[in-house]
Amino acid sequence: MGKKSKRRSNEATAAASEEGPTSSTPSLEEEQNRPAPSLRTTEAPTTDELHCEDPYEDLYESEDDASYEDVYESSGDEDDGIMDVERKDQLLPIDENDGNADAPGSGVSSKAAVTSWNPFQSNAENATNLEMDESAYKMHHALTPEWPSLSLDIIPDRHLGDTRTRFPHVVTMVVGTQTDRANKVTLLRMSDLCRMAREKTEKELDDEMLGEEWNNNSEEEEDDSSSSEEEEELDPVLEHYTFPHDGGVNRIRVCPQNSDVVAVWGEKGTVSLYDVGGALDLLDRSTMSKTESVANYQVRKMRKDPFFVYSGHSNEGYALDWSRVVPGRLASADCDGHIHIWNAAHPVASKDVTSKASPWSNSSFEIKPTYSPSGDNIDHPSVEDLQWSPNEATVLASAECGGYVRIYDIRCPNRAMITNKIHTSGADVNVISWNRLVSNLLASGGDDGSFCVWDLRNFQTQDKSKSPKPLARFHCHRTPITSLEWHPTDESMIAVSDDNGTYIYDLSIEEDDPENKANHGAEEADGGGVDGVIPPQLLFVHSGSEMTKEVHWHPQIPSCVATTSLSGFSVFIPSNL
Repeated sequence: MGKKSKRRSNEATAAASEEGPTSSTPSLEEEQNRPAPSLRTTEAPTTDELHCEDPYEDLYESEDDASYEDVYESSGDEDDGIMDVERKDQLLPIDENDGNADAPGSGVSSKAAVTSWNPFQSNAENATNLEMDESAYKMHHALTPEWPSLSLDIIPDRHLGDTRTRFPHVVTMVVGTQTDRANKVTLLRMSDLCRMAREKTEKELDDEMLGEEWNNNSEEEEDDSSSSEEEEELDPVLEHYTFPHDGGVNRIRVCPQNSDVVAVWGEKGTVSLYDVGGALDLLDRSTMSKTESVANYQVRKMRKDPFFVYSGHSNEGYALDWSRVVPGRLASADCDGHIHIWNAAHPVASKDVTSKASPWSNSSFEIKPTYSPSGDNIDHPSVEDLQWSPNEATVLASAECGGYVRIYDIRCPNRAMITNKIHTSGADVNVISWNRLVSNLLASGGDDGSFCVWDLRNFQTQDKSKSPKPLARFHCHRTPITSLEWHPTDESMIAVSDDNGTYIYDLSIEEDDPENKANHGAEEADGGGVDGVIPPQLLFVHSGSEMTKEVHWHPQIPSCVATTSLSGFSVFIPSNL
């Protein structure tokens, strides 16, 4: 039959379906035995050249007979737009007013425009418009006083304990002003010093969104998160107490065996001793006993004048240091090169915390002018810094103008045991620091911007015309070194300050690159420095302060640093320590 016969058959089937079922309709048994559409040959001709059409053909073809290539091409066509957006060689347009654009009107974002500040480059232009990276600090608090201070010292707390790591922290310092008006010695107590605010992690956000029933953290983690939230709600508290001082304060130091006694070098050539115990009790009211005599407390609180003043120096000075081995032993030196040794008439090993009267408040000191300017440095006799040995009662080191460092033994007055001109260029040695954990290591900082680490076992050379070789020498600083101090618990870490900021070095890190080693060797040979070279030992840079003058580690809070500068005080803990 031809096409006409096929058409008639379809018409007959349609007409019969209106009247009822006919024999041409497949039965249920035939329908079940019929092979699946994917196994049939729908296009194969029969013997009479008829084509059987399947009423479900379109449905099965759309699901099973579609080839893998067709599906892949279809999905690729739909995703073309997304692939174009994510392509690395294309950038989305940025609005000109968007703050993320690197340049107004540029319309593009460029990562190359974001650069890190290099503190050791000679040009000063890269030091402008610095932005603080808060993630670099575990804690950071700054204070801008009415008048600047050249010197500060940290007063250890007698009740909160050592190795304090839990926030918030409490820091007590003593500072001295440097003004043309009435100067003061001020106690600063900063409490509720919390950690830096941080963004919540994805896990913390998920736990907060899902609720407590989905939080599987341990009780300890829950306590830490809750305490962290409480810390963020606290505002820092500052309390202070002042003592009048005649003239500006050049240097201030707290007695290590008795923190109630503070020594002050004044610009008028006097060294004064203050009893600050009553003021400390006033600032820390929680340490006062209920049975304490109110009259005795009022007497101590009202005494603001120094209990001992020494005016035996011929000029003002800056060098001042307490001995950590002999209680009550103090050394002071002036700008004329004279070193005087102090000894308390009634020294004590430690202060009884239950007593409210300082054991030295009514005592006197025996002071002997022990050393005079040396003949080899008669033109520049000023002594800039003093450091007692951390484990020998009679050994003392001095830093002097003209590049000299001397080692004294007070049992042999009027002469130095070892003398070395460590800066052959004649640059002044501004500061020195004796390592308390490794007693043969001494660090020095010069007016030429270099600082060195010396091994005192090899500090004396056979040829006196030659200087000893340091264990390490750093020339990277571009301004004079103003302060340095070894870490109290890490023998290889040291904090250094210059006019531009504060720097923390780990001297246990060695240079791996031979080329950089060669550069550093050449750097040491010619006494200069390669512009912009950052030493691998540098761990942290704290900037933003103007003319930093002194830096100290907190003896009880690990890796906590306090600085004073022309712009104010800073207390911080780096995030990488």
